[in-house]
Amino acid sequence: MTSQENDEQQVLFEVWGALGRITLNRPKALNSLTYDMVRAVLTALDQWRTDDRVRAVLIEGAGDRGLCAGGDIRAMYDAIKEGEPELTETFWAAEYRMNDALARYPKPVVGIMDGICMGGGVGISAHGSHRVVTERSKVGMPEVGIGFVPDVGGTYLLSRTPGELGTHMALTGGPVSGADAVHCGLADHYVASGDLEELIAALGAGDVEAALEKYSTTPPRSELGEAREWIDQVYGRDSVEEILEGLRARPESAAQEAARTIATKSPTSLKVTLRALRAARELDSLEEVLDQEYRVSLSCTHLGDFVEGVRATLVDKDRDPSWSPARLEDVDEQRVAAFFARPTGGDLGLSG
Repeated sequence: MTSQENDEQQVLFEVWGALGRITLNRPKALNSLTYDMVRAVLTALDQWRTDDRVRAVLIEGAGDRGLCAGGDIRAMYDAIKEGEPELTETFWAAEYRMNDALARYPKPVVGIMDGICMGGGVGISAHGSHRVVTERSKVGMPEVGIGFVPDVGGTYLLSRTPGELGTHMALTGGPVSGADAVHCGLADHYVASGDLEELIAALGAGDVEAALEKYSTTPPRSELGEAREWIDQVYGRDSVEEILEGLRARPESAAQEAARTIATKSPTSLKVTLRALRAARELDSLEEVLDQEYRVSLSCTHLGDFVEGVRATLVDKDRDPSWSPARLEDVDEQRVAAFFARPTGGDLGLSG
């Protein structure tokens, strides 16, 4: 057994049996990803690519609350407020390259999505080859609630769920269960949380498929899947306004709750998210979608509600953001289109 850690120990690396083990190690911050963490993960993946000892890669989170709550958006907020928005560009460029590297990795990548797995947590796990959820899993892309848009390949994943389930997830921003994540194609294996240590030990022995077959169980029913009929009918509409109108007309309490939730989100983020999802559905590769998300993410920092959303959620914590514009009808097509324009500093270029 060998191990290596970055200087601040925000992420731990260990060759453990046949596993290259990556442990996100900021439990007090729910393992939120920093730039240094992303850069360290990319370095480890590159080293293990040709390391014959490593037959598979495992991604897990320290502590008992979850894998990862997302990117360190407070650090990005601080950078913007201090006049250094280029730091957000650097972070997103590195993070999206990491997402792509995980998706294209030549060895199995097992992501343990136990507990909270949001935003960047989805990005570091759901692009792997073997995604594991448990009865504790809460998987989601909550970005519209902070004036942002699903990224880290989230619009790629959500645009490819059955029907319009991904649109529902993206516009409400709410988490789903492990069973729902499997149904939506965001995860592959359902394992009891109490069996995870034994599963990891079996993975360390080297046979990924055998280990997962031994410890995986049939997930419970998917509540989201059972609601698909009305979700498809409503979220298949062409605009956020029409979707809200459809939700409010439905008799289901879940539809009414979704309408109330969506109405609290950034109107700009909602409209940009819907367009991004529809566009991602037509793009052929994850790389193309990540390139699109990079443009949109950068636009969110200077055109959108990102700064105000983070202020209300994480800085002042008043939970009372002043969205601008405040009404959906005031977010016109020209404003939405501007979020997809080529950045002045150039595209990410993953798709060539």
